[in-house]
This record gives sequence, C-alpha cells and structure tokens, in this order.
Amino acid sequence: MISKAVSFVAKSGTGKTTLLEKVIAELKLRGYRVGVIKHDAHQFEIDHPGKDSHRLTAAGADTMLISSPEKLAIVKKHAESPPIEELIATYFGDMDLILTEGFKKSGLPKIEVHRKERSATLLCRGEQHDPSLLAVASDEPLELDVPVLDLNDPAKVADFLEKNIIHAAD
Repeated sequence: MISKAVSFVAKSGTGKTTLLEKVIAELKLRGYRVGVIKHDAHQFEIDHPGKDSHRLTAAGADTMLISSPEKLAIVKKHAESPPIEELIATYFGDMDLILTEGFKKSGLPKIEVHRKERSATLLCRGEQHDPSLLAVASDEPLELDVPVLDLNDPAKVADFLEKNIIHAAD
C-alpha cells in the first residue's frame, strides 16, 4: 500500500470532484502539498489544436513537455495506462498527500462518496466488499463497518485524511 494516497470513488454524478475541490482547498489552507490523479476511462485531450505543443505531439512526438516559470505539463503516449503505483512513485514523491479520483479497482485506500438521491447502494459495501474502504462521505446517516463522514463538511473529511493518511505513520 502507498502510505500517503487515498482514492475517492463513487458512481458517476455523485459529486467526487466537487468534494475533492473543497477538501483540497482545506488541506492547502493547512499548509499541505497535495497531488491529484484523475482517472479517465475515455480518451482525453489536454492540448489545443493550433498551439505549438499540440502541433509537436500531432507531428509524432512520443513525449512532449511544456514548461513555464509556474508549471509544467507532459503529454506521454503509452500503449496502456501505467499502474497507479508507478504514477505516484514517478510524479508525486514531493507531496504530503496524493488524492485520486476514480481508480475504484485499485488497492489504494478508498473513501466512497455517497449521495442518497444518486443511489441507494454503495460500490464498496454492496455486491462487492472492498477491504480497502476507509470511510464513506455521505449526505445521509449509514450503518457501516467504517466511519461515515458528512459529505457537506469538507473540513471533517480533511481532518479524517490528516489523522488517517498524512499522520498515520507518525
């Protein structure tokens, strides 16, 4: 298990990104360096036609990196998606915490996001019992074998991450 990583999982449309935005902002206020990896099951394009970087990739570059004084981006073609552990080891060694969105089939510790209007069932405590589930962030009370966090209180979710992920090995 990767000690400083946790994956937020849920059915599509439940609010993973919205919760992550608020939790990241809270963790940044507390002074943490936070990395994020978003899983996309579809093909995505981060570059824009007409831009030099897009033209270089379209010309056949297997890896194209663009860098400025404030940030960098890399476009690296591959035959299949690298394992999450490899992505974390390669790109996130300087982070206090790595949050992923998706990766529900990984062995990473997970927080499932649950919204009662979206679904009556959970991914990790339904037909499947995922032993890597750490907690559920929900907008309704649930009787579970893991803590249930208030989906609408990102500070409490950040407290949970701080205690159980960031400082767990201290």
